[in-house]
Amino acid sequence: MESAPNRLNARSLQIAVVTETYPPEINGVALTVERMIEGLKRRNHRLQLIRPRQGEFDRPGRIDDNPELILLGSIPIPNYDGLKMGFPAKKALLRLWAEQRPDIVHISTEGPLGWSALSAAKKLGIPVSSEFHTNFHNYSRHYGIGWLRKPILGYLRKFHNKANCTIVSTHEMKTALQDMGLENLVVVPRGIDAARFDPAKRSAELRREWGSGLAQPVCLYVGRIAPEKNLALLIQAVERMRLTQPSLKCVLVGDGPDRKMLEARHPGFIFAGMRTGEDLAIHYASADIFLFPSLTETFGNVVVEAMASGLAVVAFDYAAAAQHIRHGDNGLTAHFGNSSEFIRLALDLANDPARVSDLGRRARQSVQSLFQDDTHQGMETVFMNAVGGI
Repeated sequence: MESAPNRLNARSLQIAVVTETYPPEINGVALTVERMIEGLKRRNHRLQLIRPRQGEFDRPGRIDDNPELILLGSIPIPNYDGLKMGFPAKKALLRLWAEQRPDIVHISTEGPLGWSALSAAKKLGIPVSSEFHTNFHNYSRHYGIGWLRKPILGYLRKFHNKANCTIVSTHEMKTALQDMGLENLVVVPRGIDAARFDPAKRSAELRREWGSGLAQPVCLYVGRIAPEKNLALLIQAVERMRLTQPSLKCVLVGDGPDRKMLEARHPGFIFAGMRTGEDLAIHYASADIFLFPSLTETFGNVVVEAMASGLAVVAFDYAAAAQHIRHGDNGLTAHFGNSSEFIRLALDLANDPARVSDLGRRARQSVQSLFQDDTHQGMETVFMNAVGGI
């Protein structure tokens, strides 16, 4: 294998990416990791993707594949249907990386496989970067284990502080994590595929399927249908909006442990299930208002996707919304945790189609220049700096 300094001079690295979720699993982390790998491939880097086996038909890749796929053992994650968690695998990774030494190990998730990768890389003297994607410490109260918040935060702090650096998506998140004791944080802003998420993909046929005409407003939510997403507030806001706009439709795209319960309790809502690729882009573009009540995001890709799709967004003023929404100009933001303000802002849009259209148009204009390749270049710079600092 070519030495790391030569590859560094040629702007090409051997990067081992470790993640416990990846497509065809559908969630923000899986899709973000996939986009990162595709972007780094285009920038002429060699990648090794290490993840848990997702099913009996999963097969490892060949050594000349890019990325080379390394599959390890897994078990289902409780309350996360369809997702797996990797087993500890330090010995296997030590053997792998002793034979195929990467220039850097990048860890996207903090589970048992991520910890094994961190330990193996540190033992071999390989630089390690990590990424903070999920506020697991804040999820705990939504699953009846709030008493574990401090231990989970302690684990996350210990995990990330062992890495050479940890990548976050916003300066707000960097400040919040620094206050929690995390160190060596680097901000790499997220981009958007503005060609995929485009208002031009609006479908009159899909709107008819929803039972909505051209003049009837459609609210959309995209994301996991789970306790940590604060969907009770979404339902409350929509029900209030319908008091003055009875024809308003609400479509929820996604799946999760609360879907069956919510479908049974709220038959007037449309549960569209998981959507990906072009189908997802059409669902975005065919709505009018995007309601995002979550209070547990590290970023919230869906907010920027909705903006690129030309929707009027109502969200809380943190993460992606704080970074990209100028309240009253290209979207609406409520103060963090202020549910009554969130509902009031949603109500303001229920009977004002002209404002909905104007906010959506300005939202599209404000994010269409956020290129994903800028994000990949930022990741590349972080990796280069970590390798160069050894």
